[in-house]
Amino acid sequence: MMWGNGSLGWSWGFGLLALVGIAILVYLVIRLSTKNGQNSPSSPSVPASPDLTSARKILDERFARGELAAEQYRELVRVLAEGR
Repeated sequence: MMWGNGSLGWSWGFGLLALVGIAILVYLVIRLSTKNGQNSPSSPSVPASPDLTSARKILDERFARGELAAEQYRELVRVLAEGR
């Protein structure tokens, strides 16, 4: 026995699948746009001054190149944090 127009009730399943797919695409677009934006959950609520930000970047680069030992790096990070 055929139901409705002969689709055996499967047409609602494909419609639901399409809606779920659209919802996932919208979620991914929003997620990617906020990830690349400046309003991320891990960003500080008070923006740091440009001088401190660039100083921290330089410090991170020097540590990455091996110019600073771990203890020196930690001490300098602490000094920068106190200057805020």
